[in-house]
Amino acid sequence: MTLAPMHNTIAEIIRRAAEYMPDEDLAPLSKAYAFAEKVHGGRHRLSGKPYLQHVLAVAGILVAMRLDVATITAGLLHGVLKQKEHPVSQAKLKEEFGEDVANIVAGATRITAVQFNSRLAYQAENIRKMLLAMASDIRVLLVRLADRLHDMQSINVVDRELQVEIAQETMDLYAPLAGRLGIDWIKRELEDLSFAQLYPEEYRQLAANIQTSLPEREAYVDRVKEHLSRHLRQNGLEDFRILGRPKHLYSIQKKLLVQNITLDKVYDKVAFRIIVHNVKECYQALGVIHSLWAPIDGRFKDFISHPKANGYQSVHTSVIGPDGDFMEIQIRTEEMDRVAAEGIAAHWAYKEGQAASTRDVKLFKWLKQLVAMLQELEDPRELLDTVKGELYEDDIYVLTPNGEVKGFPKGSTPLDFAYSIHTEVGHHCSGAKVNGQITPLRTPLKNGDVVEIITSPNQKPGRNWLHIVKTSRARNRIRQWLNQAERERNLEKGREICERELRKHDISLKKLLRTGHLKEVLKKLSCNSLDDLMHKVGAGKLPMVAILRLLQPEELRREELAEEQALLSQVGSNRGRLGRGRQGKEEIVRVEGAVGIPTKIANCCLPVPGDEIIGFITTGRGITVHKSNCPNLLAGEAERRIGVSWSGEGKVPYRASVQALGLNRKGLLAALSSTITNDDADIASLEASTAADGGARFNMVLEVEGIEHLNRILQHIRQLEGISDAFRN
Repeated sequence: MTLAPMHNTIAEIIRRAAEYMPDEDLAPLSKAYAFAEKVHGGRHRLSGKPYLQHVLAVAGILVAMRLDVATITAGLLHGVLKQKEHPVSQAKLKEEFGEDVANIVAGATRITAVQFNSRLAYQAENIRKMLLAMASDIRVLLVRLADRLHDMQSINVVDRELQVEIAQETMDLYAPLAGRLGIDWIKRELEDLSFAQLYPEEYRQLAANIQTSLPEREAYVDRVKEHLSRHLRQNGLEDFRILGRPKHLYSIQKKLLVQNITLDKVYDKVAFRIIVHNVKECYQALGVIHSLWAPIDGRFKDFISHPKANGYQSVHTSVIGPDGDFMEIQIRTEEMDRVAAEGIAAHWAYKEGQAASTRDVKLFKWLKQLVAMLQELEDPRELLDTVKGELYEDDIYVLTPNGEVKGFPKGSTPLDFAYSIHTEVGHHCSGAKVNGQITPLRTPLKNGDVVEIITSPNQKPGRNWLHIVKTSRARNRIRQWLNQAERERNLEKGREICERELRKHDISLKKLLRTGHLKEVLKKLSCNSLDDLMHKVGAGKLPMVAILRLLQPEELRREELAEEQALLSQVGSNRGRLGRGRQGKEEIVRVEGAVGIPTKIANCCLPVPGDEIIGFITTGRGITVHKSNCPNLLAGEAERRIGVSWSGEGKVPYRASVQALGLNRKGLLAALSSTITNDDADIASLEASTAADGGARFNMVLEVEGIEHLNRILQHIRQLEGISDAFRN
């Protein structure tokens, strides 16, 4: 089904709605249109056409989806809450049209009132709020899909930059959402419209080539239909229909790119559909097809026995058809075909004041899970990546030992399967059986695999698990566990550091708590609690010297201040003269406006030439050189910072802390050492550790010439077989 833009009137919309809702009261539609007409008045869109035409077009699409009165009413009203000239409140909508309609309109309204510090943050928050609204009422999305479809049909009137932005959002978000809801005709049209905007030249060329081959393709369809019909009747099937439709342009373009082939090599440009009377006849027709043409291995999918999450049912097979061409055939009943065409709209049983059925709530459990995940994500990029990852349709379907079907993206592993069952099952997953055989956790799953998870209370997630899983759900759960574990480690480390350093000054945490001094320290250091303070110390975000300074007697602080002032005075008196610090015998750092002041490289961040650096005046120890983004530097007092720069003189080795992650294999450590040596670097220290799941971690301190030398080494380490990532600490 493809819906071309049409000139709707409210009378035409009511007439079409009455065809499938003969017993419903359609008066709210007339009332809603009159309300919209009053609010929008003489408003026009960028195309110059009246805004009311857009309102009617959206309502027309909702009628084509055969939706209920409340949803169509909301479609007619979907722009009234953002109209500034004649402002309308949600309370007013509720009073006039009921709570259902008011909530749908509010949920479908674009969020524009909130200001964000970046376009990315704006888009992420917009999507988050829309998905939250969808989770409580899926009709919010149905109105948004209709709105976006008409926007895409009239997108040529906006400037090129906005065209690309809207088309990309449509391709990334709205098209896969339509697919998830099973509304395939909207998904196809949104994809083709987006394809035309994002890659106009490729679209025009492909459309022209497809059009050129149209007569040949139509003759091919007629020949296959006649041949199939004859053999189906010979095998006792009478009540059936055969449809042959060309695949939409974007699906052909994807095949060209993925398979790296030319158009003449795309044999299945046409998809055939056989509609039969019942399920038994579906499998009977499948037998006839496979007796006529050889099936292609791995291209058979039975969505009748194991329906998709959105309720889609059909048998899919691909065969080597006439003339040796690949041919895709789908077999389903009339009811299955209606659900395939209309998706959620085919069975979303809404009535006025009636909640969704238990079946429908279960059907969209994935949406609830997605929203729950979004609540835990703060980073806009991570949020958008999660949404995109979760919305694309599943490529493989595997089974639990009890026969429950679970869908996953291609490349998913038993670890993804474990996290789909429960977070704790994922965290304690120590192994898996696939089709009864013990299988490594990193093994990609295939269609029809039966997966059984083995757990152990001693198993814990490792950082290398992030490189094993494919699904956003699993990745987010692993990342949360690692962050929490790191926080606990930092908390313990911070407590040890604080107790050790305080003991040197005859102070204890218990004493600070008892005297009440701790409350003052926490306030001055912007810490919410003692645990917050411990965590910041353990994570290196708060230097211990900052705490000790607040606990020092006043006279000691005065002596320290006098010493700092003397050093600052020395810097000031030497303004305009070249100054250099020393590390060993080589002069490596210039201090702005001073000479002869000792400098040293900070061990916390280990800057190397090429890094942006800042000096920090350290009492009794001259100037310590930090990376400009070092947490210890930023936590210190701003007035102690001083400008420094690399001198460019001398070639001394600089130390850099590096970490490499991978999968443990024989010879990996030797290959790692050899790579570093071949790049003319030395290993000052190396600590290797392995995990039960086969992961390996290498913590190293390397002696390098500068940032370019270090980046070259990291690049070569990443290229080693078995290494998944290498980065600077």
